[in-house]
Amino acid sequence: MSGHSKWATTKHKKAVIDAKRGKLFAKLIKNIEVAARIGGGDPGGNPTLYDAIQKAKKSSVPNDNIDRAVKRGAGEGSDAVNYETIMYEAYGPAGIALLIECLTDNRNRAASDVRVAITRNGGTVADPGSTSRMFQRKGVVSVAKKQDGKEISEDELLEATLEADPEDVQDAGEQFRVICEPNSVVAVRQAIQAAGLDYDSAEVEFVPDFFQQVDLEVFEKVEKLVDAIDDLDDVQNVYGNYEPDAEALASLSED
Repeated sequence: MSGHSKWATTKHKKAVIDAKRGKLFAKLIKNIEVAARIGGGDPGGNPTLYDAIQKAKKSSVPNDNIDRAVKRGAGEGSDAVNYETIMYEAYGPAGIALLIECLTDNRNRAASDVRVAITRNGGTVADPGSTSRMFQRKGVVSVAKKQDGKEISEDELLEATLEADPEDVQDAGEQFRVICEPNSVVAVRQAIQAAGLDYDSAEVEFVPDFFQQVDLEVFEKVEKLVDAIDDLDDVQNVYGNYEPDAEALASLSED
């Protein structure tokens, strides 16, 4: 799931990785297929495909699966695919804004599944434009703070990417998130690599204009809703404008 701040890393550490590995692989494979369909099957000439492949590799998706996904997306073979991107909007507890990104080959199924997940888990389906106005489409390159036993500083990362015109470098717990315009993602990623640093992911996301701090009770209710939506096969990303307040964060850190 995207669109979250430093609490996300803590949460993911405690997750049972194997339980969601299959769904994660499926989502990463879909990203590769769509990137190959839009920009062609050559990662050297298709930066979006390159980044989708790198993200899959960093998540240990087998190379054979990646190769097959590229071929399907490029229209090779009898199992070529055609997904469309659909955005849904919702409100969670305490008026939290949610933006739901789907990649699907069945619009009716996706719409029905998303609506059921929202209404059964304390959310409300929102009209188009209701929550999307609270987000901006931005490039986000995530970089681990610790690399090869060395601690990377915010100033070091900013200096490395300065010529690529980043907008901001955000502290996200164990990572930095370099925020930029969508068409600058490749330049920022390449600048990071040129500086001898590694990156965890480089993609275009929906970044909220502000994060609403919530107490532990509201946070857990929103998390339940987001998890239910994120579990759907057609859902690629769920973006939210919430984060736990200081007291809630302390409680989460103790668990």
